[in-house]
Amino acid sequence: MIKHHPQLSLLKTYCAGELPASISVVIAAHIELCPHCQQQVEALTAEAAKGAFTYTNNDTDNCDLPSDTDLDALINDITLDDSIDDVVAAQPIELSLKENSYYLPQVLKNLELSSWANLGKLSRSRIGLEDANLHTSLLHIDRGGSVPEHTHNGFEITLLLDGSFKDDMGEYHKGDFIWLDGKHTHNPITEHGCLCLTVSSDSLHFTQGLSKLLNPIGKFIY
Repeated sequence: MIKHHPQLSLLKTYCAGELPASISVVIAAHIELCPHCQQQVEALTAEAAKGAFTYTNNDTDNCDLPSDTDLDALINDITLDDSIDDVVAAQPIELSLKENSYYLPQVLKNLELSSWANLGKLSRSRIGLEDANLHTSLLHIDRGGSVPEHTHNGFEITLLLDGSFKDDMGEYHKGDFIWLDGKHTHNPITEHGCLCLTVSSDSLHFTQGLSKLLNPIGKFIY
């Protein structure tokens, strides 16, 4: 069961088309996995459309609107057209990684994935989005793996695509959407392994013990 969702204000901004591409991609992927947010987005989109197509007398005073006859003809052209476009069912996007098979959200279908970079039990593939300082990646953590305790120099969005992990703040499962920044410190640990879609605006900052020595490579995950 998905317990962690984007805030309503973020979904409204998404529906308005005002988010950076990277953040829009990760929210679209969450919506694909989450029936609750699908319903919210449908309602927000309908509300936005209603506002966009509501006119007052002042709006129409200086507009050349089509006559009722023209509108009737247009509607007839649409409704009487019996041609059928072929609807092609979306094919699942399968990813094989370290003897595991995963299915990726359709929003990633036309985006290029880089070769995988590996560091211990962590593997990362960049997603081909040119989006200023925002980096979008697939992050895989092997069974029994973890990310040392860290905070964030910027913000980090994580969408769990498969598997699960836990930290001091809770346990996360497929579809959970987590937004963290410099106010949060955590140590993600996975028992069975997990695959995440991430968006980061800056590097990690490791905070404890010998892991502080990893700060020069904190941009591996960023």
